[in-house]
Amino acid sequence: MPNILLVTGETSGDLHGAKLAIALRELEPSIDLVGVGGGHMARAGVRLLPNIDRVDAMGVPGIRQLWVGWKTLRQLSALVKETPFDAIVLIDSPGLNLRLAKVAAKASQKIIYYIAPQVWAWGRRRLSLIRKVVKHVLAILPFEEAFFRKEGIACDYVGHPLLDELPGSYDMEAERKALDLKPGEMVLGLLPGSRKKEVQALLPTLLEACQFIQQQYPRLQIVVAQADSLSDSIFEPILDSSPSVKLIKGKPNEVLAVSDLVLVASGTATLQAALIGTPMVIVYRTSPLTYQIGKRLVTIPYIGLVNILAEKELVPEILQERATAKNIAQEALSILGDSSRQHKMKQSFQDLRNSLGSAGASKRAAELILTEIRL
Repeated sequence: MPNILLVTGETSGDLHGAKLAIALRELEPSIDLVGVGGGHMARAGVRLLPNIDRVDAMGVPGIRQLWVGWKTLRQLSALVKETPFDAIVLIDSPGLNLRLAKVAAKASQKIIYYIAPQVWAWGRRRLSLIRKVVKHVLAILPFEEAFFRKEGIACDYVGHPLLDELPGSYDMEAERKALDLKPGEMVLGLLPGSRKKEVQALLPTLLEACQFIQQQYPRLQIVVAQADSLSDSIFEPILDSSPSVKLIKGKPNEVLAVSDLVLVASGTATLQAALIGTPMVIVYRTSPLTYQIGKRLVTIPYIGLVNILAEKELVPEILQERATAKNIAQEALSILGDSSRQHKMKQSFQDLRNSLGSAGASKRAAELILTEIRL
Protein backbone atom coordinates (compact mmCIF):
# COMPACT_ATOMS: atom_id res chain seq x y z
CA MET A 1 0.00 0.00 0.00
CA PRO A 2 1.67 3.24 -1.12
CA ASN A 3 1.85 6.07 1.37
CA ILE A 4 2.13 9.71 0.40
CA LEU A 5 2.60 12.87 2.44
CA LEU A 6 0.81 15.95 1.04
CA VAL A 7 1.85 19.36 2.38
CA THR A 8 0.24 22.69 1.59
CA GLY A 9 -0.30 25.98 3.36
CA GLU A 10 -2.61 28.26 1.39
CA THR A 11 -6.37 28.07 1.00
CA SER A 12 -6.07 27.44 -2.74
CA GLY A 13 -3.51 24.73 -2.02
CA ASP A 14 -6.02 22.99 0.23
CA LEU A 15 -8.51 22.92 -2.67
CA HIS A 16 -5.95 21.64 -5.17
CA GLY A 17 -4.63 19.12 -2.65
CA ALA A 18 -8.14 17.78 -2.14
CA LYS A 19 -8.69 17.27 -5.87
CA LEU A 20 -5.31 15.57 -6.15
CA ALA A 21 -6.16 13.29 -3.24
CA ILE A 22 -9.44 12.26 -4.87
CA ALA A 23 -7.65 11.51 -8.14
CA LEU A 24 -4.96 9.48 -6.37
CA ARG A 25 -7.52 7.38 -4.54
CA GLU A 26 -9.51 6.76 -7.72
CA LEU A 27 -6.38 5.43 -9.40
CA GLU A 28 -5.04 3.59 -6.35
CA PRO A 29 -7.86 2.85 -3.85
CA SER A 30 -5.51 1.38 -1.24
CA ILE A 31 -3.32 4.46 -1.04
CA ASP A 32 -2.60 5.98 2.37
CA LEU A 33 -2.70 9.79 2.27
CA VAL A 34 -1.54 11.89 5.21
CA GLY A 35 -0.84 15.57 5.19
CA VAL A 36 -1.04 19.18 6.23
CA GLY A 37 -3.99 21.09 4.82
CA GLY A 38 -7.51 22.14 5.63
CA GLY A 39 -11.12 21.05 5.48
CA HIS A 40 -11.18 20.29 1.78
CA MET A 41 -8.30 17.82 2.07
CA ALA A 42 -9.84 16.24 5.15
CA ARG A 43 -13.13 15.71 3.32
CA ALA A 44 -11.20 14.20 0.42
CA GLY A 45 -9.89 11.49 2.71
CA VAL A 46 -6.49 12.90 3.66
CA ARG A 47 -5.58 12.05 7.23
CA LEU A 48 -4.48 15.44 8.54
CA LEU A 49 -1.56 15.33 10.90
CA PRO A 50 -2.63 16.31 14.44
CA ASN A 51 -1.37 19.51 16.05
CA ILE A 52 0.22 20.81 12.86
CA ASP A 53 -1.18 24.10 11.58
CA ARG A 54 -1.49 25.17 7.98
CA VAL A 55 0.59 28.28 7.37
CA ASP A 56 -1.20 31.06 5.48
CA ALA A 57 1.20 33.91 4.85
CA MET A 58 1.15 37.18 2.95
CA GLY A 59 4.02 39.57 2.59
CA VAL A 60 6.53 39.99 5.40
CA PRO A 61 5.47 37.51 8.11
CA GLY A 62 4.65 38.68 11.60
CA ILE A 63 5.89 37.14 14.83
CA ARG A 64 2.92 34.77 15.09
CA GLN A 65 3.32 33.57 11.50
CA LEU A 66 7.03 33.04 12.03
CA TRP A 67 6.35 31.06 15.19
CA VAL A 68 3.67 28.88 13.56
CA GLY A 69 5.86 28.33 10.51
CA TRP A 70 8.89 27.39 12.59
CA LYS A 71 6.84 25.02 14.73
CA THR A 72 5.25 23.39 11.68
CA LEU A 73 8.61 22.98 9.95
CA ARG A 74 10.16 21.44 13.07
CA GLN A 75 7.31 18.93 13.44
CA LEU A 76 7.32 18.01 9.76
CA SER A 77 11.10 17.71 9.73
CA ALA A 78 10.94 15.19 12.56
CA LEU A 79 8.24 13.27 10.69
CA VAL A 80 10.11 12.99 7.38
CA LYS A 81 13.30 11.94 9.17
CA GLU A 82 11.51 9.13 11.02
CA THR A 83 8.87 7.96 8.52
CA PRO A 84 9.67 6.61 5.06
CA PHE A 85 7.13 7.76 2.47
CA ASP A 86 6.81 6.52 -1.08
CA ALA A 87 6.61 10.18 -2.06
CA ILE A 88 6.29 13.59 -0.47
CA VAL A 89 4.11 15.90 -2.58
CA LEU A 90 4.63 19.58 -1.87
CA ILE A 91 1.80 21.85 -3.02
CA ASP A 92 2.56 25.55 -3.55
CA SER A 93 3.66 27.42 -0.35
CA PRO A 94 7.39 27.59 -1.18
CA GLY A 95 8.29 29.44 2.03
CA LEU A 96 7.54 26.35 4.08
CA ASN A 97 7.84 23.62 1.48
CA LEU A 98 11.30 24.36 0.10
CA ARG A 99 12.71 24.38 3.63
CA LEU A 100 11.01 21.05 4.27
CA ALA A 101 12.34 19.73 0.94
CA LYS A 102 15.93 20.28 2.10
CA VAL A 103 15.32 18.18 5.20
CA ALA A 104 13.39 15.50 3.32
CA ALA A 105 16.06 15.17 0.64
CA LYS A 106 18.71 14.52 3.29
CA ALA A 107 16.45 11.75 4.58
CA SER A 108 16.41 10.23 1.06
CA GLN A 109 12.72 10.97 0.53
CA LYS A 110 11.34 11.27 -3.02
CA ILE A 111 10.01 14.81 -3.47
CA ILE A 112 7.47 15.88 -6.08
CA TYR A 113 6.41 19.51 -6.33
CA TYR A 114 2.86 20.21 -7.54
CA ILE A 115 2.02 23.84 -8.31
CA ALA A 116 5.59 24.97 -8.59
CA PRO A 117 7.16 27.98 -6.89
CA GLN A 118 6.90 30.98 -9.21
CA VAL A 119 10.67 31.34 -9.53
CA TRP A 120 10.19 32.65 -13.06
CA ALA A 121 8.75 35.81 -11.48
CA TRP A 122 11.01 36.09 -8.46
CA GLY A 123 13.41 34.01 -6.40
CA ARG A 124 15.48 32.51 -9.25
CA ARG A 125 18.10 31.80 -6.61
CA ARG A 126 15.81 28.97 -5.50
CA LEU A 127 16.37 27.12 -8.77
CA SER A 128 19.59 25.51 -7.58
CA LEU A 129 17.82 24.18 -4.49
CA ILE A 130 14.90 22.83 -6.54
CA ARG A 131 17.37 21.17 -8.92
CA LYS A 132 19.08 19.42 -5.99
CA VAL A 133 16.11 18.26 -3.93
CA VAL A 134 13.02 17.94 -6.14
CA LYS A 135 12.62 14.79 -8.22
CA HIS A 136 9.80 16.05 -10.45
CA VAL A 137 7.91 19.34 -10.86
CA LEU A 138 4.27 19.16 -11.96
CA ALA A 139 3.48 22.54 -13.52
CA ILE A 140 0.06 24.16 -13.89
CA LEU A 141 1.03 27.02 -16.22
CA PRO A 142 1.88 26.25 -19.86
CA PHE A 143 5.22 28.05 -20.04
CA GLU A 144 6.60 26.49 -16.85
CA GLU A 145 7.48 23.14 -18.40
CA ALA A 146 10.01 24.66 -20.82
CA PHE A 147 11.29 27.03 -18.13
CA PHE A 148 12.11 24.31 -15.60
CA ARG A 149 13.46 21.87 -18.16
CA LYS A 150 15.83 24.55 -19.45
CA GLU A 151 17.14 24.78 -15.89
CA GLY A 152 17.77 21.04 -15.77
CA ILE A 153 14.72 20.22 -13.64
CA ALA A 154 12.36 17.39 -14.61
CA CYS A 155 8.97 18.98 -15.26
CA ASP A 156 5.66 18.16 -16.92
CA TYR A 157 2.73 20.48 -17.58
CA VAL A 158 -0.41 18.79 -16.29
CA GLY A 159 -2.91 21.60 -16.95
CA HIS A 160 -4.56 23.95 -14.52
CA PRO A 161 -6.70 22.37 -11.75
CA LEU A 162 -9.23 25.21 -11.95
CA LEU A 163 -10.42 23.70 -15.21
CA ASP A 164 -11.48 20.61 -13.26
CA GLU A 165 -14.04 22.54 -11.24
CA LEU A 166 -15.44 25.02 -13.76
CA PRO A 167 -18.13 24.17 -16.30
CA GLY A 168 -17.84 25.45 -19.84
CA SER A 169 -20.35 28.19 -19.08
CA TYR A 170 -22.76 29.49 -16.44
CA ASP A 171 -26.39 30.56 -16.72
CA MET A 172 -26.08 34.01 -15.18
CA GLU A 173 -29.80 34.50 -14.52
CA ALA A 174 -30.20 31.05 -12.97
CA GLU A 175 -27.19 31.68 -10.71
CA ARG A 176 -28.59 35.08 -9.72
CA LYS A 177 -31.90 33.50 -8.81
CA ALA A 178 -30.10 30.89 -6.71
CA LEU A 179 -28.34 33.66 -4.79
CA ASP A 180 -31.59 35.63 -4.35
CA LEU A 181 -30.46 38.56 -6.49
CA LYS A 182 -32.85 40.78 -8.42
CA PRO A 183 -33.15 39.81 -12.07
CA GLY A 184 -32.12 42.30 -14.72
CA GLU A 185 -30.13 44.57 -12.39
CA MET A 186 -26.38 45.12 -12.61
CA VAL A 187 -24.23 43.13 -10.17
CA LEU A 188 -20.77 44.11 -8.97
CA GLY A 189 -18.71 41.38 -7.30
CA LEU A 190 -15.98 41.97 -4.74
CA LEU A 191 -13.31 39.31 -4.13
CA PRO A 192 -11.02 40.82 -1.48
CA GLY A 193 -8.82 37.75 -0.99
CA SER A 194 -8.61 34.58 1.06
CA ARG A 195 -6.45 35.87 3.91
CA LYS A 196 -7.46 38.01 6.86
CA LYS A 197 -4.86 40.70 6.14
CA GLU A 198 -5.90 40.97 2.51
CA VAL A 199 -9.55 41.45 3.40
CA GLN A 200 -8.78 44.04 6.06
CA ALA A 201 -6.49 45.94 3.70
CA LEU A 202 -8.72 45.89 0.61
CA LEU A 203 -12.40 45.48 1.43
CA PRO A 204 -13.00 48.91 3.04
CA THR A 205 -11.52 50.62 -0.01
CA LEU A 206 -13.52 48.43 -2.40
CA LEU A 207 -16.72 49.31 -0.56
CA GLU A 208 -15.85 52.99 -0.76
CA ALA A 209 -15.29 52.59 -4.50
CA CYS A 210 -18.75 51.03 -4.75
CA GLN A 211 -20.26 54.24 -3.38
CA PHE A 212 -18.78 56.20 -6.28
CA ILE A 213 -19.99 53.59 -8.77
CA GLN A 214 -23.51 53.67 -7.29
CA GLN A 215 -23.73 57.37 -8.09
CA GLN A 216 -24.02 56.36 -11.75
CA TYR A 217 -25.72 53.00 -11.14
CA PRO A 218 -28.01 53.58 -8.13
CA ARG A 219 -29.67 50.15 -8.46
CA LEU A 220 -26.34 48.35 -8.41
CA GLN A 221 -26.29 45.09 -6.45
CA ILE A 222 -23.04 44.37 -4.60
CA VAL A 223 -21.94 40.88 -3.58
CA VAL A 224 -18.83 39.97 -1.60
CA ALA A 225 -17.19 36.56 -1.85
CA GLN A 226 -16.10 35.23 1.53
CA ALA A 227 -13.47 32.49 1.47
CA ASP A 228 -14.35 29.30 3.37
CA SER A 229 -11.23 29.73 5.47
CA LEU A 230 -12.26 33.14 6.84
CA SER A 231 -14.62 33.69 9.75
CA ASP A 232 -17.65 35.98 9.70
CA SER A 233 -16.04 38.09 12.43
CA ILE A 234 -13.52 39.45 9.92
CA PHE A 235 -16.26 40.76 7.62
CA GLU A 236 -18.91 41.89 10.11
CA PRO A 237 -17.21 45.10 11.34
CA ILE A 238 -16.26 46.09 7.78
CA LEU A 239 -19.75 45.49 6.35
CA ASP A 240 -21.57 46.95 9.35
CA SER A 241 -22.10 50.26 7.57
CA SER A 242 -23.04 48.59 4.26
CA PRO A 243 -26.28 46.72 5.04
CA SER A 244 -27.28 46.36 1.39
CA VAL A 245 -24.11 44.43 0.50
CA LYS A 246 -24.66 40.69 0.22
CA LEU A 247 -22.00 38.43 1.75
CA ILE A 248 -21.72 35.00 0.13
CA LYS A 249 -19.50 32.39 1.76
CA GLY A 250 -17.72 29.56 0.00
CA LYS A 251 -19.06 30.28 -3.49
CA PRO A 252 -16.44 32.32 -5.34
CA ASN A 253 -17.27 30.83 -8.73
CA GLU A 254 -20.94 31.65 -8.31
CA VAL A 255 -20.11 35.23 -7.32
CA LEU A 256 -17.98 35.54 -10.45
CA ALA A 257 -20.71 34.03 -12.60
CA VAL A 258 -23.44 36.45 -11.46
CA SER A 259 -21.31 39.59 -11.74
CA ASP A 260 -21.16 42.04 -14.62
CA LEU A 261 -17.79 43.15 -13.27
CA VAL A 262 -15.58 42.11 -10.36
CA LEU A 263 -13.05 43.98 -8.28
CA VAL A 264 -10.62 41.24 -7.36
CA ALA A 265 -7.49 40.89 -5.25
CA SER A 266 -4.50 39.66 -7.20
CA GLY A 267 -4.16 35.89 -6.97
CA THR A 268 -5.81 32.72 -8.23
CA ALA A 269 -9.20 34.45 -8.29
CA THR A 270 -8.09 36.55 -11.26
CA LEU A 271 -7.69 33.38 -13.33
CA GLN A 272 -11.02 32.06 -12.01
CA ALA A 273 -12.70 35.23 -13.23
CA ALA A 274 -11.08 34.94 -16.65
CA LEU A 275 -12.05 31.28 -17.05
CA ILE A 276 -15.65 32.13 -16.17
CA GLY A 277 -15.51 35.13 -18.50
CA THR A 278 -16.18 37.98 -16.08
CA PRO A 279 -14.60 41.39 -16.76
CA MET A 280 -12.46 42.55 -13.87
CA VAL A 281 -10.25 45.13 -12.28
CA ILE A 282 -7.29 43.73 -10.33
CA VAL A 283 -6.61 45.53 -7.07
CA TYR A 284 -3.87 44.97 -4.55
CA ARG A 285 -2.35 46.69 -1.58
CA THR A 286 0.12 45.43 0.99
CA SER A 287 2.43 46.97 3.58
CA PRO A 288 4.96 49.49 2.25
CA LEU A 289 7.84 47.27 3.36
CA THR A 290 6.47 44.19 1.62
CA TYR A 291 5.79 46.21 -1.53
CA GLN A 292 9.31 47.65 -1.66
CA ILE A 293 10.84 44.21 -1.14
CA GLY A 294 8.58 42.78 -3.83
CA LYS A 295 9.47 45.49 -6.34
CA ARG A 296 13.12 44.54 -6.01
CA LEU A 297 12.51 40.82 -6.36
CA VAL A 298 9.85 40.57 -9.06
CA THR A 299 11.26 40.45 -12.57
CA ILE A 300 8.04 40.54 -14.61
CA PRO A 301 5.90 43.59 -15.48
CA TYR A 302 2.53 42.32 -14.17
CA ILE A 303 1.14 41.00 -10.91
CA GLY A 304 -2.16 39.53 -12.14
CA LEU A 305 -1.99 35.91 -13.33
CA VAL A 306 -4.27 36.74 -16.26
CA ASN A 307 -1.85 39.39 -17.53
CA ILE A 308 1.18 37.21 -16.83
CA LEU A 309 -0.20 34.40 -18.98
CA ALA A 310 -1.20 36.77 -21.76
CA GLU A 311 2.12 38.64 -21.54
CA LYS A 312 0.19 41.89 -21.84
CA GLU A 313 -2.32 43.90 -19.84
CA LEU A 314 -5.66 42.29 -20.61
CA VAL A 315 -7.15 43.80 -17.48
CA PRO A 316 -6.17 46.89 -15.46
CA GLU A 317 -4.05 46.52 -12.37
CA ILE A 318 -4.43 49.15 -9.63
CA LEU A 319 -1.74 48.62 -7.06
CA GLN A 320 -0.48 50.03 -3.79
CA GLU A 321 -0.73 53.83 -3.50
CA ARG A 322 -2.80 53.98 -6.70
CA ALA A 323 -5.39 51.67 -5.13
CA THR A 324 -7.68 54.45 -3.92
CA ALA A 325 -11.45 54.27 -4.00
CA LYS A 326 -11.67 56.98 -6.70
CA ASN A 327 -9.12 55.30 -8.96
CA ILE A 328 -10.78 51.91 -8.61
CA ALA A 329 -14.23 53.37 -9.28
CA GLN A 330 -12.99 55.30 -12.29
CA GLU A 331 -11.56 52.16 -13.89
CA ALA A 332 -14.67 50.14 -13.06
CA LEU A 333 -16.98 52.79 -14.55
CA SER A 334 -14.83 52.93 -17.68
CA ILE A 335 -15.36 49.20 -18.25
CA LEU A 336 -19.05 49.19 -17.31
CA GLY A 337 -19.71 52.03 -19.74
CA ASP A 338 -17.87 50.47 -22.68
CA SER A 339 -19.55 47.36 -24.12
CA SER A 340 -16.84 47.02 -26.77
CA ARG A 341 -14.14 46.85 -24.11
CA GLN A 342 -16.13 44.25 -22.21
CA HIS A 343 -16.50 42.15 -25.35
CA LYS A 344 -12.77 42.31 -26.14
CA MET A 345 -11.93 41.35 -22.58
CA LYS A 346 -14.26 38.34 -22.69
CA GLN A 347 -12.83 37.22 -26.03
CA SER A 348 -9.31 37.45 -24.63
CA PHE A 349 -10.43 35.36 -21.66
CA GLN A 350 -11.75 32.67 -24.00
CA ASP A 351 -8.42 32.62 -25.85
CA LEU A 352 -6.65 32.30 -22.53
CA ARG A 353 -8.87 29.41 -21.48
CA ASN A 354 -8.13 27.63 -24.75
CA SER A 355 -4.38 28.07 -24.19
CA LEU A 356 -4.57 26.15 -20.90
CA GLY A 357 -5.74 22.98 -22.63
CA SER A 358 -8.32 20.56 -21.30
CA ALA A 359 -9.56 19.66 -17.84
CA GLY A 360 -8.02 16.73 -15.98
CA ALA A 361 -5.00 18.33 -14.30
CA SER A 362 -5.58 16.51 -11.01
CA LYS A 363 -5.80 13.12 -12.71
CA ARG A 364 -2.71 13.73 -14.85
CA ALA A 365 -0.79 14.87 -11.77
CA ALA A 366 -1.93 11.76 -9.87
CA GLU A 367 -0.84 9.50 -12.72
CA LEU A 368 2.64 11.03 -12.81
CA ILE A 369 2.98 10.77 -9.02
CA LEU A 370 2.04 7.10 -9.05
CA THR A 371 4.46 6.50 -11.93
CA GLU A 372 7.26 8.10 -9.90
CA ILE A 373 6.42 5.86 -6.94
CA ARG A 374 6.68 2.74 -9.06
CA LEU A 375 10.05 3.63 -10.59
